[in-house]
Amino acid sequence: MITLSASFTIFLVIGVPIALCILLASAVGLVAMDFPLRAVPSRMFAGIDSFVLLAAPFYILTGELMSRGGITERLIALSMMLTRKLRAGTAYAAVVTALFFSGISGTAVGDAAALGQIFIRQMNKEGYQTRESAGLLAAGSILGPIIPPSVIMVIYASLTQVSVLDLFIAGFVPGVLIALGLAFVIWYRARRFNMPYPQITVDLRSPWRAAFDALLIVSLPVIIIVGGLSGIFTTTEAGGIAVAYALILGVFVLHTLTMADIWDSLKVSAAITASIYMILATSEVLSYAFTLAGLNEWIAALGGVFAGQPVLFLIAITFAFLLIGTFLEPGPALILFVPILLPVVKSLGIDPIQFAMVVIVVLNLGLITPPVGVVMFVIGRIAKLDMWELFSGIWPYLASQAVVVVLLCLFPFLSTWLPNALR
Repeated sequence: MITLSASFTIFLVIGVPIALCILLASAVGLVAMDFPLRAVPSRMFAGIDSFVLLAAPFYILTGELMSRGGITERLIALSMMLTRKLRAGTAYAAVVTALFFSGISGTAVGDAAALGQIFIRQMNKEGYQTRESAGLLAAGSILGPIIPPSVIMVIYASLTQVSVLDLFIAGFVPGVLIALGLAFVIWYRARRFNMPYPQITVDLRSPWRAAFDALLIVSLPVIIIVGGLSGIFTTTEAGGIAVAYALILGVFVLHTLTMADIWDSLKVSAAITASIYMILATSEVLSYAFTLAGLNEWIAALGGVFAGQPVLFLIAITFAFLLIGTFLEPGPALILFVPILLPVVKSLGIDPIQFAMVVIVVLNLGLITPPVGVVMFVIGRIAKLDMWELFSGIWPYLASQAVVVVLLCLFPFLSTWLPNALR
């Protein structure tokens, strides 16, 4: 166990790519325990042998097609029509747009890259400090993996056998709570610092057309949820339907997608999918090595420590995953640690959906927390800020998101009510 953990840490610290880091550490651990390496290929195949995982490339491709299809401007136009008369209206519009856009991209980095350029530049023109506008956009970007469709939820479902549809539905309430928390911080700062009214020009000659275009875009998660609930198609099949919907919308309705855009989307989606599958495959080998090293007994002992204290366990997990998320991206962290912890979750009677929401939200908070927050690097490059300058603008919004995590730990119904109501 010590050899396995130490080798993994060393490979991670020296900068070995995460998939190779996992594979090499597993190999070192197996050799140290005198187990043959011939089991490695079969374990790798077992890690990706899941029908649910077929949905991941479809949702990734859908996000790429939508992002390249000129949807950002339409969502911003709708958001500005809703917030144009409010003090700090542009800041509110950034949150509303992030909420809408999260139903398309499915990733935090996608949200940050797509919205950061536009809103940071505009908010700076209106008199916002760069760290304030950049901090808001970074914090708002984590809505991407929480509002469905979400690639990380597909990965979670493949690891735990929890229904993807239930995870998608459960993500709405935490996502809205996070957006409301961001809006509350904006409201407080607008009153205290006398933030400006919006200066973005909105063409009001055709508000209904703008609203119609935007609603066509944000209807995608609704189609997925309704289709899944009605039994017309599975959530995996919904991924293929989402791709077809994105193509029809971009090519024939909005006329914004070209063949070059489609080809670029296919290439990017293939690269992202390959990296995810490689991490999943190698993580199965690591899980196998941990099992052979006796990790199950250690986990059983951990369950005894928190016996009868499910809330205390969730709070402890929150701190642990927040720390893990500061140096490991959500996907690999999820793959490595969630299967190990599931026996404890079941023994404590914690609803799997509640646990999923807590873990997914907390790990994504790591994306906007130093020292290795990926979203911080993306927004930092756009805003030309170093990490600590950017974090000074993020922390008020991060505090509001931490409150949401505490609520998710204390009140299971925030995660489970909507999936149970719609079953």
